[in-house]
Amino acid sequence: MEIDRARKSLLQSLPSVEETLQSAPFQEIDAFVPRAELVSALRASLEEARNKILVSPLSQLGPLPRSKKDWIPHLHQEVKRKVSPSLIPLINATGVIIHTNLGRSLLAQEALEALQRIASHYSNLEFHLEEGKRGSRYVHVEDLLCRLTGAEAATVVNNNAGAVLLALNTLARGGEVIVSRGELVEIGGSFRMPDVMAQSGARLVEVGTTNKTHPRDYEEAIGPDTALLLKVHTSNFRILGFTQSVPLGQLVELGRRHGIPVMEDLGSGCLVDLRMWGLEAEPTVQESLRAGADVVTFSGDKLLGGPQAGLILGRRRFIEGIRQNPLNRALRIDKLTLAALEATLRLYWDPFRVIRRIPTLRMLTTGPEELRRRALRAARGLRKKAPTSLIIRVLEDRSKVGGGALPLLELPTWVLSLRLEEMEVSRLDRELRSSSPPVIGRIHKDELRLDLRTVSQRETPLLIQTVASACRRLLDSSSQADPPSSEAEGGRP
Repeated sequence: MEIDRARKSLLQSLPSVEETLQSAPFQEIDAFVPRAELVSALRASLEEARNKILVSPLSQLGPLPRSKKDWIPHLHQEVKRKVSPSLIPLINATGVIIHTNLGRSLLAQEALEALQRIASHYSNLEFHLEEGKRGSRYVHVEDLLCRLTGAEAATVVNNNAGAVLLALNTLARGGEVIVSRGELVEIGGSFRMPDVMAQSGARLVEVGTTNKTHPRDYEEAIGPDTALLLKVHTSNFRILGFTQSVPLGQLVELGRRHGIPVMEDLGSGCLVDLRMWGLEAEPTVQESLRAGADVVTFSGDKLLGGPQAGLILGRRRFIEGIRQNPLNRALRIDKLTLAALEATLRLYWDPFRVIRRIPTLRMLTTGPEELRRRALRAARGLRKKAPTSLIIRVLEDRSKVGGGALPLLELPTWVLSLRLEEMEVSRLDRELRSSSPPVIGRIHKDELRLDLRTVSQRETPLLIQTVASACRRLLDSSSQADPPSSEAEGGRP
């Protein structure tokens, strides 16, 4: 049958393992990958190709190589992908600044230098230099945090979920924690506040309704087993319209009256007043502490712009208890996180300098006119390098903050709108995701949009080159495609 001859021809075009290994591209990989691993990856790639040829309908095989010579570069790319690191850098052109799936916040240069410095040397992580004896790892950031926020004491764990878990386990294990129903949030990965509370050993007491909670709701729920009043910042959503919540200050007053501590989980913690740059108000850590919260928890890698960490600040007697909890050791941070966090926090001494130095804050405060200039320059550069069939437009759009921060805020931006003539936009998107480096944009109707807000100026030339190369590859593969006839697909003769 015709269809069998077509498959047989494709199978015969596959090169052997040995002749592939002897080719120049594989000699390059052989220089830095152990031989056994290289051979294993190559055999796996050849087996995948054979299975695809044998099983897939010919019309879905795509533009497969037709000769042994043409298979070499194809296998080279497949094997290189298999033996290369899994975690790689990419270009985030989605316009989502704190993109959880793409690594959240970027570190400031000062934090990167601190990582390099501490990672390549021994350090005084837990060693008191003046006394010559063991010290505490938390001293490297505690004083900084207290001076920046006004807290009496501070400690740090591996992430904010860990911070909430540890604080609840310390302050309310076996007791009741009162929370408004409108604040029982679920964050990414179906991670819910009630689940964290259950794991901590505390018992949840819900008060109020989804949209309205009054001070009397908390008052009426307080009983002999009440261990904590908890306020949770609804980082990743807002309830609008007929709503009411109890301000932290009123909750603190209620807690003082009954001798019950008050804790606030800020989620995406912020140390600067974003209204200074014309942005939507986001509660700051300083405001929560001034309002009287006994314990405040928040993330280090969202609006703060540092490494992943969970920061716990508040009154000394509560922080000391949290620090002595045996669970603290399971959640503690390492020397690299401490190094990056300390360097990040030092930038906050000057609120105007911090906006320029921390990438998250810089991206948040970049104005639309600057982004328009960048987009126009990128479009000019791309038109010089890309095939003429790539339709490029510069359009107004909206960026998102992401990471559960400022969910209603849309930042005006300018984007590159890309479309290859007579080609599905999904193919361009897929090709860019498989490029080196991968480029991640967003599809809008029949075009791919690249938002320059989340692309640094040093990345822009690489973005242009990557897009241009991806377009050329797509056009080359389309021109080389030789789809089988209807007879070969089993149609009528």
